[in-house]
Amino acid sequence: MEKISYLKKVNNVSVVQQVIDNLTEAMLNRQLRPGDKIPTEAELAESMGVGRNSIREAVKILVYLGVLEIRRAEGTFVCDGFSESMIDPMIYGIILDKEDSYENLMELREMMEVGVMQLAMKKVTQKELDVLKNKLEDMHKEIHKGPDNVENAFWADNEFHDIISDMGQNPLVDKINQVVRTLTHAMRLETVRTMIETGEGEELYKAHENIYRMIADKDMEQMDKAVKATYFTDKLNSDK
Repeated sequence: MEKISYLKKVNNVSVVQQVIDNLTEAMLNRQLRPGDKIPTEAELAESMGVGRNSIREAVKILVYLGVLEIRRAEGTFVCDGFSESMIDPMIYGIILDKEDSYENLMELREMMEVGVMQLAMKKVTQKELDVLKNKLEDMHKEIHKGPDNVENAFWADNEFHDIISDMGQNPLVDKINQVVRTLTHAMRLETVRTMIETGEGEELYKAHENIYRMIADKDMEQMDKAVKATYFTDKLNSDK
């Protein structure tokens, strides 16, 4: 059987991981491209000098991660395009990271939100601005219904930010932003709850109104400050 040139021999340490690394490197080097059929299980095992069980397990993992797909009667192929399943391991990895902290998540959140809003500024249409304005008004109404309506106010806040993310027209950025928003769900809900229960809901609204105006005016210079103003970390910390 002819050896496949772009695949390396692997040693006995974490064989499955090395098979995964080998295939990943071939994709990064464009020796395997999106839509390409990968070699058969037997060919991969021969070229890398490993057992077929190791190949089978590595392929199974890459299929789960959304990198490869198995087509019946055709073979195994490199996925063509981004898959939501690629994001799941990232979420679990961050959740289980012992080094994770509130400060790290806040830095990640700020970096993503500023970038998402700057991208939105570059691509936003008047129609999208009108939709965002309507959602801002919905959020205002939900906030003023008081402490018994925190959940609805929170979801109106979420929808406001989802609209901004959609403005960027970049599915990859949007997916990663959704991961960050999933990870910061509890702290964002606590912010909305605290502001409403302490009678400062109007301040919460005005912080979001400021973001709307900056996107409408394409004012990138002050966006970082405007985003951080919606976190109200000083108020949250004073309550702890």
